[in-house]
Amino acid sequence: MKNIPRIFIEKDLNVGDNIEVSKDISHYLTHVMRRKDCLIFNKGKEFTANLSDDNKKIIVIKETNHQDPSNNITLYFSPIKRLDDLLNMATQMGVKTLQPVITERTTANHINWERMKKIICEASEQSNRNSIPELLAPINFSKIDFADIAFADERAAYGKDIKTLDKKLNKVLIGPEGGFSDKEFETLDNKGATSISLGKTILRAELAAAIAISRLINYEN
Repeated sequence: MKNIPRIFIEKDLNVGDNIEVSKDISHYLTHVMRRKDCLIFNKGKEFTANLSDDNKKIIVIKETNHQDPSNNITLYFSPIKRLDDLLNMATQMGVKTLQPVITERTTANHINWERMKKIICEASEQSNRNSIPELLAPINFSKIDFADIAFADERAAYGKDIKTLDKKLNKVLIGPEGGFSDKEFETLDNKGATSISLGKTILRAELAAAIAISRLINYEN
C-alpha cells in the first residue's frame, strides 16, 4: 500500500474501533496528505482505516497482512549532541529497545526526551514498522549486564586486532563522542563483552550505531 500515510496509534487496535485522534493527525491527513484513508499500527499489527466525516476519529477497518520488520536488538547508547540522527537511524533499522547509558565522557546531559520520542515515532511510521522501539530511562554504565553484549571497539582504528563476530547477539553498546574511558574499556574486557570492529577509521557515534546494528542483523546472512 505504497504512499498511503502510516500513523502510530498509542492504544490497542481492533477492527470496528472509533478512535479519537489529535488535531495534529487530523490536520496531517486532511491538509497535508489531502486524503481520509490511512494505515494505523501498534504492537506489531497494522490496520487499514479512514478518518471520520467530522475529522475527529479514525475508524479501524481491517487488519492487513503486513509483517512487522522489526528485530529483537537492544541498542545501548550514550546520549550525544546529534541524538536525533542516532535514534532515527536505529529506529529505521528495526531495533526493539533503546537504552540510554551515562558513561564517564557523556556530555549531552540535557536531552529533550519527549522530542526524541516523537522522532522515534515518526521514524517508525516512515520505515514501514508495525511497532515503535521502547525508549528506556537512562542508566549508568556500571549498571549494564555485560553478558552477551557487543560493543563498538574504536581501538581497531589504532591497530587492535579484533576477531570477527562469532555468535548471535541481540545487544550492542555504542560509546559517546569522546569514546569509552580506559576504565570502561577495562570493564568491557574483563566482564566478557564482545568487541566488534567498525573499521580503521573513527566514526561519528550515530554512524557507528547504524553499522554495529547492521553487523548484528547480518551475522547469519
